[in-house]
Amino acid sequence: MKIAIIGGGAAGLMTAATITEQNTGAEIFLIEQNTILGKKVLISGGGRCNVTTGIRNIRFLFTRYPRGSKFLSSALYGFPPEAVYGWFESHGVPLKIEEDLRVFPVSNNGQDIVGAFEKLFSRSRVKILLSHSAKSISYTDGAFTIEFRNSPTIVVDKVIITTGGQTFRQTGSTGDGYTFAETLGHTITPLAASLSSFISRDEWLKSLAGVSFEAVGLRTDRIQFPTPVEGAMLITHSGITGPAVFAFSALAAYEIATPKEPLTIFINLFPGVTSENFLLQVKSACAGNAKRTIENAIATLVPKSVAKMLCAMAKIEGERHAAEVSKKELEELGVLMQNLPVRAIGRGAGDEFVTAGGVNLSEVNPSTMESRITRGLFFAGEILDIDGFTGGFNLQASWATGRLAGLSAAK
Repeated sequence: MKIAIIGGGAAGLMTAATITEQNTGAEIFLIEQNTILGKKVLISGGGRCNVTTGIRNIRFLFTRYPRGSKFLSSALYGFPPEAVYGWFESHGVPLKIEEDLRVFPVSNNGQDIVGAFEKLFSRSRVKILLSHSAKSISYTDGAFTIEFRNSPTIVVDKVIITTGGQTFRQTGSTGDGYTFAETLGHTITPLAASLSSFISRDEWLKSLAGVSFEAVGLRTDRIQFPTPVEGAMLITHSGITGPAVFAFSALAAYEIATPKEPLTIFINLFPGVTSENFLLQVKSACAGNAKRTIENAIATLVPKSVAKMLCAMAKIEGERHAAEVSKKELEELGVLMQNLPVRAIGRGAGDEFVTAGGVNLSEVNPSTMESRITRGLFFAGEILDIDGFTGGFNLQASWATGRLAGLSAAK
């Protein structure tokens, strides 16, 4: 039996490793257009590689996927985070769980993750075809013919497409897999960038570039999120970024954000506090600092630069004594601090870590990762209409679906 895996990223690496460890005697071709394996894996987590998550509750884990959580059930139960953790440690890569439940190699070096696969493949039957760019895949009489742009054609019995999405084009994720899938009878759902930062030309943001918040809440009037979006946020010269922003962008991946049609994002600087209770905090801060300026009084709640900006936006003279500010003005200031508007006119170029959308999940068997349309064709990883938040969830999905695809194809 000959099996071809198109794409040497996380899903492709785990698929090849799984088939190899089944000892089926299958001839495996791992096809990668880059000169190295796992290029995107190497740069994930800032080069440290956020391998998976420390979350062990599978039901809660499902909530970390804006799209595809139900489809992932078999894959995640079959190869959950603790199993992924164990697999890498058994292959010579010690891991650690950090305080935020992200999992990294103890070495903080993503090369160790890719190296575990390379070591396994070096003593197996896997034929690694680097710098091989697939041109087309056709299916006739139970066999797949793969034509390359620069190499001889090969014919195999089964194909697993693990080419990823269309983000990080410099790593080879250019979306070729979508074309292969469509040629073989599949449909692709609308695609969009997920886990992106947002660009804004709002002047107040420029004055606060570099200011970070440990916890903010984000919302928009366009859509209702299933759960509150909260987390850390950083203001940059061009807009906003950080974990909370990435989570928001995932849930709002298909919302338009352009100069002609801005996406208004409301920032709550005090999430988890009701408006009534927060107003009491504002009044208390002013009462306790009655002889100080309103800017300094508000600066007991937020950074001084933020307090100055808030007073300006609320049209309150920052040098006025706190005791002179009216009840109505304080109420307006309190509302502003929990509903600070940012007009997003674009998504941060180069910040998109994953693609929302992909191969239509109704056309793939979630118990095997095999196509319901073309027998012997499998999918795994980001090419599917699955994506998660930051925190190791996307790599976890790639390992899990790759594992399941490998087990199924090896039969």
